[in-house]
Amino acid sequence: MEIAENLDLIQEKIAAACRRSGRDLAQVRLLAVCKDQGPERIRRVLDLGVRLLGENKLQEAEAHMRHFPAKGIEWHFIGTLQKNKINRILNAFQLIESVDGVKALEHIHKRVDQPVEVFIEVNIAEESSKTGFSVEGLKRAIPYIAGLGKVVIAGLMAIPPYFEDTEKVRPFFARLRGLRDEIQRQAVANMPVGHLSMGMSHDYEVAVEEGATLVRIGTALFGRRK
Repeated sequence: MEIAENLDLIQEKIAAACRRSGRDLAQVRLLAVCKDQGPERIRRVLDLGVRLLGENKLQEAEAHMRHFPAKGIEWHFIGTLQKNKINRILNAFQLIESVDGVKALEHIHKRVDQPVEVFIEVNIAEESSKTGFSVEGLKRAIPYIAGLGKVVIAGLMAIPPYFEDTEKVRPFFARLRGLRDEIQRQAVANMPVGHLSMGMSHDYEVAVEEGATLVRIGTALFGRRK
């Protein structure tokens, strides 16, 4: 019952955050982060109706996918993108959320026949320990990205710094939303950036209030990893 109760609580908190911010609940999706979870626990969330699953590691993801080959599950890659594994990731996942630089965009552009949607990862606090475009770096790269017609930037993703006081992370979520809005105003054909993937187990309520369309939740759903 633990996972079911956790999911109910998460859904209640997302709904409350939508009410506080005047948002439509239908605009927000829960992505269950499956890192280090066994098949039986993943099956539980699937049985509860969750259909959007996130994976950090390709090899672990492929093992999970063999257990759950049924159509109707949407798999997102959210881990560090290794260039030598891009082909396998493109074949296995419906969407890559962690495209962290121009080189990764070029690799994807060269390897696909038809345009594919991806999210760009933004290092929103410009932390040396994290990958991703800086805000200004992404702005400068927009004219070049516009020429990569086989990558469609469907959204932005970020992992801001961790704060016990989640109000301290709010400015980072707001900054990502502002960047998204600025890009949208430029009306670049292959950069609709309709989605914001931000917010994790400890701060997803604030992320929803600031415009998240996907929240990536592992611990709050599955419990602490052993």
